[in-house]
Amino acid sequence: MLFNSLEFIVFLPIVFILYWYVFGRSLKFQNIFIVVVSYVFYGWDWRFLFLIAFTTGCSYLNALAIRQNLDKGKYNVAKTFSICNVVINFAILGLFKYYNFFAESLRELLKRLNYQLDYPTLNIILPVGISFYTFQALSYTIDVYKRKMEPTRDPVAFFAFVSFFPQLVAGPIERATNLLPQFKKERHFDYNNAVDGCRQMLWGFFKKVVIADNCAYYANIAFDNHNEVGSASLLLGAIFFTFQIYGDFSGYSSIAIGCAKLFGIKLQANFRVPYFSRDIAEFWKRWHISLNKWFVDYVYIPLGGSRVSKLKVVRNIFVVFLLSGLWHGANWTYVGWGLYHACLFIPLILFNRNHKHQGGFPENNIFPRVGDLCNMLITFVLVMIGWIIFRATSMTQAVEYIVRMFSMERQTSVFVSFRASLWLIEVIMLSLCVEWWNRSYEHGFKKVVSNKYIRTFVYFILTASIFYSYMLSIEEDSTFIYFQF
Repeated sequence: MLFNSLEFIVFLPIVFILYWYVFGRSLKFQNIFIVVVSYVFYGWDWRFLFLIAFTTGCSYLNALAIRQNLDKGKYNVAKTFSICNVVINFAILGLFKYYNFFAESLRELLKRLNYQLDYPTLNIILPVGISFYTFQALSYTIDVYKRKMEPTRDPVAFFAFVSFFPQLVAGPIERATNLLPQFKKERHFDYNNAVDGCRQMLWGFFKKVVIADNCAYYANIAFDNHNEVGSASLLLGAIFFTFQIYGDFSGYSSIAIGCAKLFGIKLQANFRVPYFSRDIAEFWKRWHISLNKWFVDYVYIPLGGSRVSKLKVVRNIFVVFLLSGLWHGANWTYVGWGLYHACLFIPLILFNRNHKHQGGFPENNIFPRVGDLCNMLITFVLVMIGWIIFRATSMTQAVEYIVRMFSMERQTSVFVSFRASLWLIEVIMLSLCVEWWNRSYEHGFKKVVSNKYIRTFVYFILTASIFYSYMLSIEEDSTFIYFQF
């Protein structure tokens, strides 16, 4: 089920009413209800339910076995259980997501070396959100093995933790230390929290339906015709995809976090105005925060982090970004995108400048300082080039697109018109102003005008814009980009 679907508009209020007014008197029944509706939400293909249930059950039992053996002093046995769980989860992820990619890549490599080996490929569907819930379940068992938390003996609470429908298919990738305890204590309806959740969802829908889906139209034209249009159109296409992927993914995260508030659950932030970043290090502290933290805690730090020699730090950075690229999908463009960001990140590490902008932005400044603004623009361009690699269907197309974009080639036929898309550029700029105004708050629409009439008018305009854009794009494929990961 998609957030931006009529089914979800019907599904959410029904679930909300039943959750608070029918099952609200019992924590156990509330959690059972959450598991059931989450599986209904996810079960557009019922076969996927067996996979997520297996992953959840395996992680639950494995954590109990790990802790039992740790308590008995059988550390090698506990380690074996932990390794087995990691292997099982990555084997499932690798089979569904990467087998065909590596089989075809190896076959192509051998073909170039004059070896003809035909590896069979699998005709299987990639389960939606498998990378998200696999990483979430894995973090739980790893934390239990490291004694960072006690394993739960409540299977219902654990199934609710893994399958909680607002963040099931595209995050945030929650830690058990944050989310699991919330399913083990009573939850009471908080009106102010629910209102803020609705406001955050409204802003998320606006970013997805009005900004991302309309940007997708122009971005697709530019990328699909990159050999036929001039540099100006390619630049516009790249800018529109840059805001498409931000509006799409941050919009989903805003809807997910806001939706969770309706059920008394607090999810971690996943975006903090990333396009206001002043260097690549700050960008990765603000973009897809939950995934970045996952790789830092479970890959970068175990490899030695920044406490080892500079050469090993460089190695660690490359490993993290390579894995981050592969996490996004089975295509060499994602690998290239990851390595590109590693190359941008490493100089900051080597010169100890990766923590330069930890303090955030001055809260009292109406406008960014000139130096900050210049750094933002440079970082934005570097990130945009990376998104070209990410969006391209092949590394060849990515290189061709970037070369043609910087070639200053004049327009022969205009596929992406600045005049036609001027309204969308104005909407993007307005949304950036709103997020800059709310840069110190939890989400981009946290602080609104105090006058209730003006506030109601703003809500009406946003809702009308969402409805109008949705009706215009109802025949288009408006699936969230990160659903494929």
